[in-house]
Amino acid sequence: MKKRDLYLNKLVDFKDTNLIKVITGMRRSGKSTLLLLFKEYLINNGIKENNIILINFESVKFKEIQNYEDLYDYVKLLISKLKGKVYILLDEVQLIEKWEKAINSFMVDFNSDLYITGSNAYLLSSELSTLLSGRYVEIKMMPLSFKEYLDFNQNNNITTDEHFINYTKYGGLPVISELKKDEATINTYLKDIYNTVIMKDVIERNDIKDIALLHNVMAFVAQNTGNIISPNKISNYLKDGGQLTSHNTVDNYLLYLEKAYIISKVPRYDIKGKLLLKTLAKYYIIDTGVRNAIVGYRDTDYGHILETIVYLELIRRGYQVWIGKNNDYEIDFIATKESEKKYYQVVYNLSSDVLERETRSLDIPNNHYEKTIISNDKNFIKDIRGIKLINIIDFLLEE
Repeated sequence: MKKRDLYLNKLVDFKDTNLIKVITGMRRSGKSTLLLLFKEYLINNGIKENNIILINFESVKFKEIQNYEDLYDYVKLLISKLKGKVYILLDEVQLIEKWEKAINSFMVDFNSDLYITGSNAYLLSSELSTLLSGRYVEIKMMPLSFKEYLDFNQNNNITTDEHFINYTKYGGLPVISELKKDEATINTYLKDIYNTVIMKDVIERNDIKDIALLHNVMAFVAQNTGNIISPNKISNYLKDGGQLTSHNTVDNYLLYLEKAYIISKVPRYDIKGKLLLKTLAKYYIIDTGVRNAIVGYRDTDYGHILETIVYLELIRRGYQVWIGKNNDYEIDFIATKESEKKYYQVVYNLSSDVLERETRSLDIPNNHYEKTIISNDKNFIKDIRGIKLINIIDFLLEE
């Protein structure tokens, strides 16, 4: 198994704390493997294997566990035969009816350390948050970063630039690294992943009847990655194509897709007015490979694909991200973390007119925070008027 140290280290940091470790993320982003890696870590650090209870609820092996009472009784029986602290690792726990009641009881009744995974945001619904208030920490797992992708795809016959082209095209789902670099095979896998997420985590979970409408909303988001859109704009577009719907329905569908971790919404922030804008936003698909499987790979989309990759990297690095409105200009990303704030523009290449436009967007009076333009270019000039210029691969691989 390839390491995912970014996430494994977070589990290690919270080990033996009185907190439930909740690992969330899109299906096939590596949550099950992370639990296996953590189990391996525990064993290598002196924990007896019998004191580790690992249950994957997608396995037929555990088909008899249907609700919280079944889960509690199963774990209780195992624990009754053990001595010392028990580590309970539950994979895709949302498949169990009222599972949170069992989790709450484990914390009360047993000397245990709890780790759970789930593929939709309902895992942290208001009901769970109320029941476990202040007693859990969420670890959001994402597809591979480019740095991880290189580790997963070690091949001395391929340059880093060639790896990056594959990364933009096929995305960062870990299994991609195990498939032959055959476009048809990879696209089939990515489409299957998309259909599984849509069916299990969106359609079934929310009892959606108009499946065609949901797919069309998703296709619109995929085609407009990096563009500012709104539910009203989507509904008007669909109406023009003969599909009647309302902006409220579209808004709900976007929320369902967010909760399945397949898209991510980025709100707009007015720098001059110092307020979040309620209307219009950008939506990014959480994996570029899935996005390309939906709408196809087109060179004309390359700038928006780079923008998606930068957005996902900023999220991985722990930033909260907004789109910036600077008078009549747009700033691709405002990234904040604690007392830190950074501004980013992302472009395909830096011709003189593009450079002038992008630097103008970052011209913010009395603002001395770090500003960076990320592009596909490899420039020997690293700074212009105090704004950093960096190649996207260098940005993704920086420490």
